[in-house]
Amino acid sequence: MQRKRFYYLIKIQYLGFRLHGWQKQPHVKTVEGLVTKTLRYVMPEEKFKILGTSRTDAMVSAMESAFELFLDERPLEDLEEFLKLFNLNLPQDIRAISIIEVDSKFNIIQHPKYKEYNYLFSFGDKNHPFCAPLMANFQEDLDIEKMKQAAALFRGQHNFRNYCVRVSENSKFEREMLISEIVENTEITASFFPESTFLFRISGEGFLRHQVRLMMGTLVLVGRGEFNLEDIRMSLKPDSNMQMDYIAPASGLILTKVDFT
Repeated sequence: MQRKRFYYLIKIQYLGFRLHGWQKQPHVKTVEGLVTKTLRYVMPEEKFKILGTSRTDAMVSAMESAFELFLDERPLEDLEEFLKLFNLNLPQDIRAISIIEVDSKFNIIQHPKYKEYNYLFSFGDKNHPFCAPLMANFQEDLDIEKMKQAAALFRGQHNFRNYCVRVSENSKFEREMLISEIVENTEITASFFPESTFLFRISGEGFLRHQVRLMMGTLVLVGRGEFNLEDIRMSLKPDSNMQMDYIAPASGLILTKVDFT
């Protein structure tokens, strides 16, 4: 007789600065590893597994990410009580924000979803050290207006082969960016932040490995005057061979939203 299985979608937040990304790895702290360890503690008798929606890199944070919990034999009796117990035992830099039950047809990897990333940055004078976990700092003058124009060119359907690393030829390079803009940051604030900070906001159905950080690095090159708007246009053509190689620092990148449609 086949065992009954129960399925839950859990959304979480985490500060990635001390963590080595999502995926469990030996001898280092990762989000998946700490989540699994905590679940084993709060459900010592249960058989379960988890599957994450996004494998963020080391030092990347999340305002909203998610994983699916597969639980064998018996369901969670009280979801709100479970959430409280889970948070009580998670480390300080990881927080569960919601839990809902889903059915066997839901697949966190294949289910259609849109992700939004923010890349938080400043330029000019060096930042207060407390900014380091959340914000990249480019200690040079950048032409922010040119960078805004360049960011807008990423919007729409384009070929992003030049904006990824270590992918197979079977990867889907044609991607649609619903939002791509640089705006003044008013969303994430702190008393020790510099007076003027910025967000590169990007949203789409999916992203290639290091895509957002390579896009941000390219925008910095535009701000420095090393790239121009025509270079951006050319780099997005299907037959272009302009591999981008400036990967912006990881600690400025924040996964801000995962919407399942």
